[in-house]
Amino acid sequence: MISTKLCSLLEIDFPIINAPMTGSAGAALASAVTRTGAFGMIGATLEPEPTWLNEQIQAVREKTDLPFGVGFISSAPGITKSVQTALDAKVSAVGCSFIDPTSFISQAKEAGVKSIAQVQTLNDAKRAVAAGADIIVAQGSEAGGHTSYMGTLSFVRSVVKIAGDTPVVAAGGIADGPGLAAVLMLGAEGVWMGTRFVASIEWAGAEWAKGQVVIADADATILTKVYDMLTEAPFPPSVGDRVIANTFTDTWHGRETEMMELQRKLREQIATAVDAEDATTAPVPAGSVSGLIRSVEPASYIIREIMSQAEDILKNRPQALLGN
Repeated sequence: MISTKLCSLLEIDFPIINAPMTGSAGAALASAVTRTGAFGMIGATLEPEPTWLNEQIQAVREKTDLPFGVGFISSAPGITKSVQTALDAKVSAVGCSFIDPTSFISQAKEAGVKSIAQVQTLNDAKRAVAAGADIIVAQGSEAGGHTSYMGTLSFVRSVVKIAGDTPVVAAGGIADGPGLAAVLMLGAEGVWMGTRFVASIEWAGAEWAKGQVVIADADATILTKVYDMLTEAPFPPSVGDRVIANTFTDTWHGRETEMMELQRKLREQIATAVDAEDATTAPVPAGSVSGLIRSVEPASYIIREIMSQAEDILKNRPQALLGN
């Protein structure tokens, strides 16, 4: 059985964390992941009042007394109450992203809650280490949704080298056992997965979006800013948005100046497309690992399959390579 520092720190059996996808990683996914032996996370919404988050935390606790956490888009305004709600509820860990994590980590420490800092640059990783983050998530550009421009393998290895005793978790382009085994060999202590859990029964997003992930190939995604620019999404300039390429991105990616002259009209077009489940225009966040995903499964099945594959590889592949 694979056991890492992450397992010991979070009191879990399997070194897997579901990405706290905003509003769609709710109690159903977090509790299913947690009850299987991994670490479930709720993705807090951007609403200023934490009503939904409170409900989701309580819903997880009705299903399990095992550890779980809450993650935030920390660059968004108006999330102060939601962060405090998670800390007051004494969830096992809280996660921040897209900011200098120093003040967030300090706030978590004061509350006696473990801190997870998702980083996209080495400078942010260094700040997280200096601030005393309990876990650092090194996110590469292969990740779905909002991410940066560093490749996962090189970035994870770079963060591991500066992290000291702080466990590093790999994110971006990982959806199966070989991916988990690969990043463990880089020195990571676990994986943080979003896209694979989008194609899970418990993910609370749209069913049509799950279908788009399942049919997408490895080269079907694009890292773009068109949707964020049009909707004025709260992400720093260094962050892009990986989505499944469609007619809308084909039309406007690379023509952003011209696009912004039509901002109001195109925003309405996107909203209409989402309501109509029109994937030619509506955004579907997904990582390049979509090409490895061909079915929607229960989260428990996904986790157990990944662990079985990884254990088999780590037992047998070294022997085959070394000839022993």
